[in-house]
Amino acid sequence: MRTDRWPSTEAEAIEVQQRLRHRVELTGPDVSAARTVAGLDVDYNGDRIVAAVVVLDAETLDVVETSVADGDTAFPYVPGLFAFREIPTLIAALDGLDATPEALVCDGQGLAHPRRFGLACHLGLLTGLPTIGVAKTPLGRYDMPAAQRGSRSPLVDDGDEVGAALRTRDGVKPVFVSVGHRTDLDSACALTLRLTPSYRLPETTRLADQLCRGESASLSDQWVR
Repeated sequence: MRTDRWPSTEAEAIEVQQRLRHRVELTGPDVSAARTVAGLDVDYNGDRIVAAVVVLDAETLDVVETSVADGDTAFPYVPGLFAFREIPTLIAALDGLDATPEALVCDGQGLAHPRRFGLACHLGLLTGLPTIGVAKTPLGRYDMPAAQRGSRSPLVDDGDEVGAALRTRDGVKPVFVSVGHRTDLDSACALTLRLTPSYRLPETTRLADQLCRGESASLSDQWVR
């Protein structure tokens, strides 16, 4: 998966998003039926970034495989363009897997993005894998869904339905699910519920976060020495 000729300016990155967003596929496999699902997350350590991928058996939620990578941040901090900071290292972590997962779950946005091309869309296009975004905070407006687990309401931005506010735990604030690539919103929400039997966030996200934070702390110790 190539990330050479990576944009170096805000204008170049926005042009890439505008050009590629029309390639996002809003139909595809039912990701809720995937047998293996990978969660991805990053941790920043100064000018360095650590990316982690954790692959789970979607039935048991047991860890099947993990991979980590670290590198320099590839792009400045610009809201709406975080993918350009994170994707090169995320791709390196994905390349470290022995087997290709059937679906990816990003800790971030897909279509719920000002240009309808968030991290989950970009990563899905680069990998060709069904990809969804499950974010902690919304982009857009929504009515609070009912308090019961599984309740959802549309997430709307500039008149477009870009995702869903989804209740994964009774009485706990929702997460914000959006399509990344090669799937649909109903399937994305169903997969999110499958991955949240005990906590607000998907197990894929929780475990990837733990892994990249632990690896980042370990690397900090090495860099200090």
